[in-house]
Amino acid sequence: MPTIKEISGRYRFFFYSFDCNEQMHVHVQRENMLCKFWLHPVALARNKGFASKELNTIRAKIINNRGEIMEAWHEHCGETARSKN
Repeated sequence: MPTIKEISGRYRFFFYSFDCNEQMHVHVQRENMLCKFWLHPVALARNKGFASKELNTIRAKIINNRGEIMEAWHEHCGETARSKN
């Protein structure tokens, strides 16, 4: 479960190893709350526990760090995933 360490703050941004077969996305966790955002376009895919206001904060953080997230995705998933997105 690779974590994107370049994004500081109270959230953990990560991928699951089996995620490479899906559209490019990122999971975000804080405490027992978890959400998933698609990256093209940045849109909420799933949410468990985050309030709307906090989801807006997370979305903005993803937009501001999308380059780093995409780079980490490609690094983890390799060339096959890059050609899918």
